Amino acid sequence: MLVRRREGRGQAYTPARDEASDTAARMRTLLDRGSDREAVLARFVSELSAGEGQLLQRLLTGPGRGRPAEES
Repeated sequence: MLVRRREGRGQAYTPARDEASDTAARMRTLLDRGSDREAVLARFVSELSAGEGQLLQRLLTGPGRGRPAEES
């Protein structure tokens, strides 16, 4: 979870991956544990706010499919 590097006489630690990547990996692990993926996904989607639902729809159908848009 952490990357360690020498900094002076001590050690500095930084996350091995960003928060979004970590959360997505955790979500994938939980989804993989379920026996009824459709029910799990349906429940998840039903609990999204209207804005989150629109964002999910955009990510599923837009360019890059699921990857955040690059900021310019």
